[in-house]
Amino acid sequence: MKRRSFLGAALTGAAAPWLATPAGAAGAAQVLLDETLPNGLRVLVSPDRRSPTAVHMLWVRVGSIDEVDGLSGIAHVLEHMMFKGTTRMGPGEYSRRVAAMGGRENAFTSYDYTAYYQQIPAVHVADAMALEAERFVHNAWSDDEFRREIEVVKEERRLRTEDNPRALLSEALNAAAFVASPYHRPVIGWMDDLDAMTADDVRTFWRQWYVPGNAALVVVGDVDPAQVLAQARQHYGALVPRALPERKPRREPPQRGPRRLEVKAVAEQAAVSLAFKVPQLAAFDDSAASRDAVALTVLAAVLDGYAGARLERALTQGPDRLADRVGANNGLMGRGPQLFVLEGTPAAGKTAEALEAALLAQVRRVADEGVSEAELARVKTQWIANEVYKRDQLMNQASEIGRAWALGLPPDAPAQLIARLRAVSAEQVRDVAARYFGEDGRTTAVLVPQRGTPRARAPLPGSRH
Repeated sequence: MKRRSFLGAALTGAAAPWLATPAGAAGAAQVLLDETLPNGLRVLVSPDRRSPTAVHMLWVRVGSIDEVDGLSGIAHVLEHMMFKGTTRMGPGEYSRRVAAMGGRENAFTSYDYTAYYQQIPAVHVADAMALEAERFVHNAWSDDEFRREIEVVKEERRLRTEDNPRALLSEALNAAAFVASPYHRPVIGWMDDLDAMTADDVRTFWRQWYVPGNAALVVVGDVDPAQVLAQARQHYGALVPRALPERKPRREPPQRGPRRLEVKAVAEQAAVSLAFKVPQLAAFDDSAASRDAVALTVLAAVLDGYAGARLERALTQGPDRLADRVGANNGLMGRGPQLFVLEGTPAAGKTAEALEAALLAQVRRVADEGVSEAELARVKTQWIANEVYKRDQLMNQASEIGRAWALGLPPDAPAQLIARLRAVSAEQVRDVAARYFGEDGRTTAVLVPQRGTPRARAPLPGSRH
């Protein structure tokens, strides 16, 4: 799974909920209410009265990072099963009720968290709470329902990973780069684990992790914070607190030499990805790791943050161009270690090895020559302009608040990130380019195209995505 830099994603127009801000805010949704219920559930509310709508999200601090070997993909499977009924509602009834409100709903699972959301008329916030609290504590479905849905998840894996050469390459890169960290495993899970998974495995995972103290309610829109808190106490306050399983550290050991692998798959073009372990931004403190994480994010934007950035200009243009596509991204934030990834697709007649050397040369150029103040200012200006463009999305506002909570950061994390990025100097960018891209910490994955006919693709019946 590609860990795209939040800054790079913003500059290239990709979805980056961390970076969207509401009108009038200095870089983040304005959380006017932040309360914790007696059972441990966090309540975060940000009013935005420009339209009579709201986003209701329930975040659970559990993702594939919390899985164990043999049960990879179980957090994502549970996300699917949360739509399959409760002790009081049959399969599909939850979604039908949200639709009857005039709303839409879905969910997503990542390495670090799972989130459920409803986009609804603001008058139905309490109704959404009632439904979400019901399935959080009374989730129930038959073994037959599980057997049907696990086939949907397996087909999702085939379609999105096994039939996608670049996705296979990314999965193999993560598996090679990480040894002890749970990021070694894909969020979707290994196919053998999905084959062996049982309904009781999923029920046990739900009971372990879907605990009020491991969840946060986020509401953004045309709402009154005091009223939302009263509704949250009514619908979520009765959830019984329970202890969470112990989270063991599972730290990634130092990499002691380069790693290299090839992935053979039916594809038209080769591809190359180079990953380097880098620190995550775990807190807004003055530690070297925090400073470096932000500077690496700016480096990714210098290389690939806008049309005509360094990698594109140097490697994809002209009659003797090396690549059809290039990219750079820094993971920046997560509950575990992050990767800085350089990647590209060689142009016709060019080799993956030549492109690999050219990508590294562009980083070395920054380390040797640095970046100009004008180039740095351009990156920052474009990023802030993108903030203004994105800040009208209620979903983005709710997502940035929820993600901050899930990663153990304050609700104003995006505003703090803006301030940190504005303060990054050209010398800091040059310094991280010189220190984090050595050979011993590098993992390289090369896609080797194979002849063949791609598998016939079928739609994903019942998929939540």
